[in-house]
Parts: sequence; structure tokens; C-alpha cells
Amino acid sequence: MPLRVAIIGGYGNFGGYVARALAGDPQIALTICGRDGARAETFARDLAAANEANGKAVDIANSASTMLAGVEADLVINMVGPYNGQGYGVARAAIAIGAHYCDIADAREFVCGIGELDRDARASGVAVLAGASSVPALTAAYCDDALTSMAALRRVEYGISGAEQANRGAGTVAAVLAYVGETFTRLAKGTMIPETGWSGLESVDYPELGRRWFSSGNVPDLGIFPERYEGLQEHRFLAGHEISLLHFGLWAMGLLRRWRIVPRLDRFAGVLVKLSQPFNILGKGRSGFHMVIDGEYADGAPMRRRHWIIARSGDGPNIPVIPVILLARKLASGERLEPGARPCLDVISLDEYRQGFAHLDVTCIDE
Repeated sequence: MPLRVAIIGGYGNFGGYVARALAGDPQIALTICGRDGARAETFARDLAAANEANGKAVDIANSASTMLAGVEADLVINMVGPYNGQGYGVARAAIAIGAHYCDIADAREFVCGIGELDRDARASGVAVLAGASSVPALTAAYCDDALTSMAALRRVEYGISGAEQANRGAGTVAAVLAYVGETFTRLAKGTMIPETGWSGLESVDYPELGRRWFSSGNVPDLGIFPERYEGLQEHRFLAGHEISLLHFGLWAMGLLRRWRIVPRLDRFAGVLVKLSQPFNILGKGRSGFHMVIDGEYADGAPMRRRHWIIARSGDGPNIPVIPVILLARKLASGERLEPGARPCLDVISLDEYRQGFAHLDVTCIDE
């Protein structure tokens, strides 16, 4: 019997990509879910899936006890962002029908707080995995791989520079705007210190892409890694735009928000998406990821790893959804997930991620 996978937001930008990636797998049967049932049914029919796909009307605003009524699923994938402020209704609904759950959340509070569902998940015998995305799942995989040769990690810094031609929706943009000009904490000199979202300006010279500008970002990793990696002293995440003008513009807006001259910026996500669209002509659809890991050998000698991911042809936004695709395929092949609710860590290895990139226009560089 194929694995029954329900994708919430299955006809959206990210959900649609996941659905198309899984549709041809004979070990998977899809249910496409969204508020518009007719649209979900049309999308499911057009998939021409290996197993007949169905469409269902599902509204995440409904109660957890009724949200997935009539949906038969072994795995529920929540692709509806932004996740900050959303609550765990979809995860609770998955637990209620006895299904595993995962999402692509990169909202720090959402991912770090998922453990509150641990008791219920264990009682139902299901895994609830938040953050099956670039952060923290992929970044942790890089750190875990580094520990195969390092005795300890001391400093970890990485950044994502997104392409402007990516198919961005208001929800995706709102997830970033939610921390611009806001205060959060990160690890520095072994102590958690306050940091302001999108503060600072620094550049990184990428292979092929050239100079990209970055500012401070907030991700779940900043709350997870200090406890996960004993001995870690410095930890920082950076975010940036492909087009410098847009990066500097958001930096200036962050100052206004920091001084409380303007309200929270995520409420303007829809407007800012429209205002940024004319600038797409300046972009080349190329995204980048860089990571620097400093650690030491068992004898205390210093060691450094540098990693780059160069994504072309607008494939950058497809990287964050690779983990949920791999998770579905793992379950479909008969692999078992340990019951409980937790961030998505220790599930997918770095080698598995790279195999998942095979169909993308992506180059991974290790130094």
C-alpha cells in the first residue's frame, strides 16, 4: 500500500513543487489540500500522478479536531507560511488522525517550541518534525558532518543570498520581515547576546556570483545549536538579497523599525512584494549559500571548513523543500521515524541532501 501524503497548501508555490516531485513515485499517493477545494482537485487531477491524487478543502484556521476530517494520511506536510504566529493547529490535526507531520518552517519560535507537542505525538506513535528546511535541517547536517573530522566546533557562521527572480509569495517575504528591526539573541564569546534583525552590512565574495551583501538574520538554529554543539562559542546567521539596492533599502527600513518610527514590517509583505517586482529585471535568478565552520582537532589544533552552494536558473527556492521530499520518500520506502515532536535534526544526512540536489541547477563547493 502506498504512503498516503497530504500536502497542506499543495497547490501553492512551494507545495506545488513538492507535489510534482512526489507525484511520479509509485510508493506515494497524494492528497492536495487548500482552502479552495475546487482548485485543489484541479491541481491534483493535472498532476497525472503514479497513484491517483485527490484534492480536499482544508482550512488551517479550523480547529485541530475537525481540520483534517475526511483526509486519510500517513504523513501531513504543512507548506503554509508564514509560521510565526500560526500556532501548531496543523501539527495537532495530524496527530489527531495518527499521521506523521513535517513543515518547512524557518521561524525561530515556531521550530524551537515544537516540543510542546512531544507527549501527544508519542502517545499517537507519530513523529512531528518542524524546520525540515535549509535551517535548521541542512545547516545542522553540515555541522554534524564537520564533527566526523573535528573534535569540537567553536565558530559557525553562514548566510543565504536569495535571487530576486525567485517566485516569492507574501508569506515567504513576511517570514523575513517578521525579524527585520526586531531584537533576538545569538551566541557570541560563549554568551547569548542581543542582536537586531537586518543590522550590520558586510559583503561576501562568492564563486561565480561575485560580491553579495548580508545583514544579521534570525533562524531557529540560533536557539538550537548552542545546546546541540558543546563548546560552540560563536554562532551567526546572515541574510541578503541578490540585488544590492533592495538589500540596502531593507536595511534602511530596519533602522526605522528599530527606532519604532514604523510598525512591524511583516504587515506590509504584500505591498513590498509588488514594489520589488520591477527590480527583478536586474537579477539573474542565482542564489547562494555560504558556511564557515571553525573547530579543532583532538589535539587542539585549529581546523576550518568552508562550504558554498550556488543555485542557478531560479532553483534557489527549491533547496528549502528538499528535506520534506526526502522525508516522504524515506517513509514510503519503509523507514521508521522515532515518535515525538522536535526540530528536524538527525534525520537526513549531508550526503542525502546532496543527492536530493541532483535534479537542480546547483553546485556544491567544499574547501
